[in-house]
Amino acid sequence: MTKAILITGASRGIGRATAIGAARRGWSVAVNYQGDAAAAEDTVAACEAEGVLAIAIRADVSREDEVLALFDQAEGRLGSLNGVVLNAGVVAPAAALADYTLERMQRVFGINTLGAFLCAREAARRLKAGGAIVAVSSSAVRIGSPNEYIDYAASKAAVDCLVLGLSKELAPRNIRVNAVRPGLVETDIHASGGRPDRVAAMSSLIPMGRAGLPGEIAPAILWLLSDEASYTTGALLDVSGAR
Repeated sequence: MTKAILITGASRGIGRATAIGAARRGWSVAVNYQGDAAAAEDTVAACEAEGVLAIAIRADVSREDEVLALFDQAEGRLGSLNGVVLNAGVVAPAAALADYTLERMQRVFGINTLGAFLCAREAARRLKAGGAIVAVSSSAVRIGSPNEYIDYAASKAAVDCLVLGLSKELAPRNIRVNAVRPGLVETDIHASGGRPDRVAAMSSLIPMGRAGLPGEIAPAILWLLSDEASYTTGALLDVSGAR
């Protein structure tokens, strides 16, 4: 079945890998981004190379008006959406909680938590029976990320709660809601948090002995979006190399 999928934060990393994977399945894709238009257009080009319709839409998911416009534009170009991936997320520079500023916490929770809730709300309003929502959470919710990103871990824990509750609300409408919880993955989010060497430094802590790749996370998201997962909802799927 041809699907239309909206992916937030899809210009790079896990979002990009998911967008390209969706295109390879023959699905049309709306690539949301906030700041890097060139990266978003590059993702769109990679999707179009698979012979599907792909579009880039700029929106800050922490702003309600921009989220509404994002969904309106996606539906206007792609038609009714079949799936939404809540992937947009940020970290701040590694620090102990005692050193956090209010502005830091507002940004992390604004994008990671409020943004996920706003996009999930719009998906709940617009998706039809058979639709699916997949949130990209984090294995950090089980670890807490002390002295680094407690705010990030907590923001993703709220996303897990969103999935558990919303899956029950939408189950009677046959709309599925699940989460994938990646572990340490080689993306540029680490550099944005001031730790470009974080993957190399922490790989020894992973039982598999290495970090994951975006292309190893995307298939889990795509499976949850697919009809193959028709009886899976309310799941929190760890893809973390056993960490």
